[in-house]
Amino acid sequence: MDIPKEIKQTLKILQKADYEAYIVGGCVRDLLRDVLPNDWDLTTNAKPEEIQEVFNLAGFKTFYENPFGTVSVLTGSEKESLKEVEITPFRTESKYSDKRHPDAVKFVDTLEQDLARRDFTVNALAIGIRNQESGFNIIDLFNGQEDLKNKIIRAVGEPAERFGEDALRMIRAVRFAVCLDEKPWGIEERTFQAIAKNATLLGHIAKERIRDELIKIIMSKNGAKGIELLREFGLLLYIIPELLEGYGIDQSKHHIYEIYQHNVLSLEYACKKNYSFEVRMASLLHDIAKPRTKQGEGANASFHGHEIIGAKMAKKILENLRFPRKDIEKITKLIRYHLFYYNAGEVGEASVRRLVRNVGPELIEELLQVRMCDRIGSGVPKAEPYKLRHLKYLFEKVAKDPISPKMLKVNGQIIMETLQIKPGPKVGQILSIVLSYVLSDPAKNNQKFLLAEIKKLGALTDQKIAKLAQSAKTEIEQIDTKQDQMTKAKYWVS
Repeated sequence: MDIPKEIKQTLKILQKADYEAYIVGGCVRDLLRDVLPNDWDLTTNAKPEEIQEVFNLAGFKTFYENPFGTVSVLTGSEKESLKEVEITPFRTESKYSDKRHPDAVKFVDTLEQDLARRDFTVNALAIGIRNQESGFNIIDLFNGQEDLKNKIIRAVGEPAERFGEDALRMIRAVRFAVCLDEKPWGIEERTFQAIAKNATLLGHIAKERIRDELIKIIMSKNGAKGIELLREFGLLLYIIPELLEGYGIDQSKHHIYEIYQHNVLSLEYACKKNYSFEVRMASLLHDIAKPRTKQGEGANASFHGHEIIGAKMAKKILENLRFPRKDIEKITKLIRYHLFYYNAGEVGEASVRRLVRNVGPELIEELLQVRMCDRIGSGVPKAEPYKLRHLKYLFEKVAKDPISPKMLKVNGQIIMETLQIKPGPKVGQILSIVLSYVLSDPAKNNQKFLLAEIKKLGALTDQKIAKLAQSAKTEIEQIDTKQDQMTKAKYWVS
C-alpha cells in the first residue's frame, strides 16, 4: 500500500505523543482500489488544541478555524496534495434540524463512534500505521471491504438516519455509484429504498451543494446512468424537474426515442466522447422545451421554436442551480442554435457566416458536438454524416481571410501618392502584382519592400503592367484553389 512518507510521519508524531491516529474515509477507499487519493484525511483521539500542541512542539505550523475541530498541519512537502494535511478529532454529530448541518458537534473517545457517523460503508474504513515502517492495520467495522470488492454503495447503519442527517448524501450515493469505476456500481436495496422514500428531504439542501454533485455526476463516464438513477430515486424532481416533463412523451418520425430518453442518450454520447461539461449539459437540456411546444401527435408531431424556448428554460434551470454566468451563457447559446439548418448545396457561405456571428467562432466546434450528440441520441448510426463534414469545411473556409489586396501593408491610396497617378485600372493591377509577390514569400509584406517594387512597376508601360497583372491574377487563383482543395480534403468533402 503506497502511503506517502508525509502521511506516515504525521501519524507517527501523534502516536509518539501517545495518541491514536488513523487514515480515514475516501482516501482509504481509494488506496484499497489502487487509486492514488487526491487528498488525505486523518483522525485522532487528540482534541484540536492537543493536535496543535503536538505539531507545534515538533516544529510544524498549524491552523484551526472551523466548527468540526479540523486542524491543518503544514508538512513542508513539495507535493501540492501533501503540503497541508487535515487532522480531525474523533467526533459524533447531533441531530440535523435543517437536514444539512449538525446542530452540534461532540468530540468522542473512540474510532468506532467516529466511523459510525459516516455515510457509506466504503467510506467508513480506516488504516492505522504500526510501529514498523511497512506495517498497517485496516479497521473495517461495517464490512466496507466486502462492499468495495462487490462494488456496492451501502449506507452505514440505518440508511434513513444517514439521509436524515444530511440529505445531500442521497445524491452522493448516485455520484459514488457512477464515478468510482468505468462501469456503474450497484446500490444496496435498503439504501435504495431509503433514498426513494426520503427524496423530498433534498428540498432542504443548498442549490450550490446540489450543483457541485451534479457536475461530478455529469462529468463521469457514466453521467447518463447517473441522471437515470436520479430519476429512479425521485431526486431529479428536486434538481431538474423540467427533464421529467419529457418522460413517456413520443416525438416525431425523425426520432425513435421518447423525449426524456433522447435527452439522456444525447448526454451518454457526450460522456462517451469525453466532451466538455458545457457540451454535456447542453446535450442533456437541448430538447428540454419539446413537451411544452409539441403540436399534434404521432409521426407528424412538431415542436416549433423549442430551441428558443429551451434556451430560456435552460437559463432558469442553471440560474436556479447557481451556475456561474459564463457557463449559463455558453450552455444556453449552444441550446439556442443547436437546430441550425444545413444541407450542402442549399445553404451558402452568407448563412454560415451569420451562424458564426450569432454563436461566436469560439463555440462552433462545441455546437457541432452538441449536434452530433443530438443525432446519436435520435438513434441514427452516424454522428458526423457528409453534410456535417461539409459544414465544418465551410466554417473553416469563411473563417479564413480571403486572398485579397487587403492583406497588404500598402493600399491604393499609397500607390497613387507614390506614383503621382489618379484612380484607374493601373492601381488595381499594381496591387495584384505585389500581392502575388507576398503570396510567394510572406516576409515581403513590409512597406519598405513594397514601396520599392511599386516604384519599379511605375516605371513600366501600361501594357507591360497589364500583362504582369493578368499573370498575377492567374497565380492568385491557383493558390486560392489549392488552399480550398486542401481544406476539402481535411474534411473528406468534394
